[in-house]
Amino acid sequence: MHTWQMQTAKARFSEVVKQAADDGPQEITVHGRSVAVVISKELFDRLSGNEASLVDFMRRSPLFGDEDIAFERDRSLAREVDL
Repeated sequence: MHTWQMQTAKARFSEVVKQAADDGPQEITVHGRSVAVVISKELFDRLSGNEASLVDFMRRSPLFGDEDIAFERDRSLAREVDL
């Protein structure tokens, strides 16, 4: 992981982002202390589980394909209405 001082990272931000995409995470420091890491969108999606679409998520559900699911609708009024 390459380390950048904050001032340098600010001045060369596009390079920091490009290196994050090409070479992996880029560490940002202030007064020698690590304060942030810049990562690629691809790595972020993989780490956060955002790779799959909502459709893929629903298909992985244990209820997928179950035809016996019945959803009952509450037919009560949502609020009282004065007439």
